[in-house]
Amino acid sequence: MNPLIRFMLIAGSLYLVWLFGYEQYLAIDGRLDAALTQNIATAGAAVLRLFGFEAAVSSDQANLILLSNTPAVKIGYYCDGLVLYALFAGFVLAFPGPIRHKIWFIPMGLILIYSINILRIAALCLNHLYWHQTVDFNHHYTFTFLVYGFIFLLWIWWATRLATKVPVNSTQHVPA
Repeated sequence: MNPLIRFMLIAGSLYLVWLFGYEQYLAIDGRLDAALTQNIATAGAAVLRLFGFEAAVSSDQANLILLSNTPAVKIGYYCDGLVLYALFAGFVLAFPGPIRHKIWFIPMGLILIYSINILRIAALCLNHLYWHQTVDFNHHYTFTFLVYGFIFLLWIWWATRLATKVPVNSTQHVPA
């Protein structure tokens, strides 16, 4: 089968699974996103405490990080990284490559994306503390560019180093 058609069929199938599995059930239920935003807030506050900041998660809102008892960043469902995890994993699953590499590369990539998202949240808290007038710009542009750029680099790593290589001048012999 043509590799492009194979990629499109697998990617389309994964999108439909996402559409019906997440958008029609999990997103409506809300528990997965709520748990993930709470986890990201807890981890972001822990990173800030590691660097000596007085950070905590609000007792009233489990997705709100406080710096010195002042609200800093509230993590919304679209900032929990879930869609990014699905996009990353879907691309790697749809792109040709040995399953033995996919088995370790997908979890490693998800952990790295999760980690960079936590660092992004911690940085936004510091941005709020020191340069609050730039938070909106940095949230929507700077950090979005950095996170998507990082995911793009992971995809490039997959496509150029780990995926199945098909020689450019290869000819497949089809029996008559």
